[in-house]
Formats: sequence, C-alpha cells, structure tokens
Amino acid sequence: MILYAKNIRKVYKQARTELEVLKGVDVSIQQGEVVAIVGPSGAGKSTLLHILGGLDVPTDGEVLLDGENLYRLRDKQRAKVRNEKIGFVFQFYHLLPEFNALENVMMPGYVLGRLSRSEVKRQSVSLLEQLGLGKRLKHKPSQLSGGEQQRVAIARALLNEPKILLSDEPTGNLDSKSGKEIIKLLMDLNYVKKQAIVIVTHDESIARQCHRTIHMRDGLLDNVKAEKPQKKEKGKVYENLS
Repeated sequence: MILYAKNIRKVYKQARTELEVLKGVDVSIQQGEVVAIVGPSGAGKSTLLHILGGLDVPTDGEVLLDGENLYRLRDKQRAKVRNEKIGFVFQFYHLLPEFNALENVMMPGYVLGRLSRSEVKRQSVSLLEQLGLGKRLKHKPSQLSGGEQQRVAIARALLNEPKILLSDEPTGNLDSKSGKEIIKLLMDLNYVKKQAIVIVTHDESIARQCHRTIHMRDGLLDNVKAEKPQKKEKGKVYENLS
C-alpha cells in the first residue's frame, strides 16, 4: 500500500460557526492502481486530495505515505516529502508565467537537489520530448495551448519520480479533445510505469477508465466501487519508457 488515510476530518471555522467539510474519511491507494474520486460540488473531493498530498492539515486523522505519517512531520520535512514522493497536477496548471516550459519542469529537480543541474535539465528535456513538447521547450505558458500547458505540468510532476500522482480535475479547463488526450496520457503512464494515480473528477467517463472509483457526498464516502478498466494498449507517448 502506497498511501493510507484514516478518519480524516476537516473543519473550517467561520466567525462563530464551524463548517465540517470532511467527516471521517478512510482511503487506501495501492501501488500501480488508478483511483477516481467523484462526487457533486462541495462533497469534499479537492479538500481530501490536498490532505492526501500534504498540502492541507486535517483537523483529525492521519495520512501515511510510503509508511511515513505526513502530519507528524514538521512543515519543512513534510515539504521535502511532498517534493520527493508526490506529483501534483491541477486544473489550472500552476505554471510560473515568467519561465519557459523547460524551466518550469526543471524547478522541482533544483529544489530537491538530488541530481546535478545538467542531469535535471537532461531528464526534463527527455520528459517534454516524450510528451510531444520537444519543439516547445523555450515557449512560455502564455505561448502554449491549454493541453500543452497541462502536459508541461505533468512533466513537472513526474520529474522527481514520485510514488504517487495526485490530479485535481486535470481536464476541467480543457476542451473535449485535449481532455481526452490528457486522460489517455495518464492511463498510458500507469500502464507503462505502474504509476499510482488519484484523479479527482466530476466526469463519470473518466472514472470508468480507472481501476476503482471512490464516491463522495457531504464529506463522507458514499460508496467505493471497483471498476473494470478498459483494456489498454501501450500508448505512443510512453512507449520508449518501458
């Protein structure tokens, strides 16, 4: 098991009232599986994902990533674990506008400091080329389409070879064609690299492609349903990573 969360509660205080967004949620993610988290707006999906990724401290409960309890760590320690073991892909990409595609991908490698700068650059170029962006290395985010920006964000998330990839509505800001391409890319990544992936989505067609679906409603798990994913063939994007 790569990630385990137990009895996760999240309460936000608003003036004299309290808003309980998560009401005791248990989640487990196995290595190599793709899990969708679905539910209506306000169900707590994104809040749960942020807590699973060490971005938001739960009011109660614990999150174990690769056997390590995230919320028993100091802030700097938790930030280091995030950079080493978790890749994030968000709806709005969160690319730094003043840097080009290559520089955006290289950033987490520089922060981690595990590899030399030349090796970080080499691996970043390789990832962008594998994602079809070999001719866009020097383009800034404003010069890229939404689908291209999301591919840059995925390359950035993969640079440090994370244990798990957490994706929050990765197609929510894309047109239908680009959205399908991004989901295919993620599924190819899982097929070739056995990458554990969690996808928050409102799109049931995306959930049907995953190994398992977690349904949420009103801060609780509504039900957990195993899905039989479609048979996947090795995609062109990742064919040279096997």
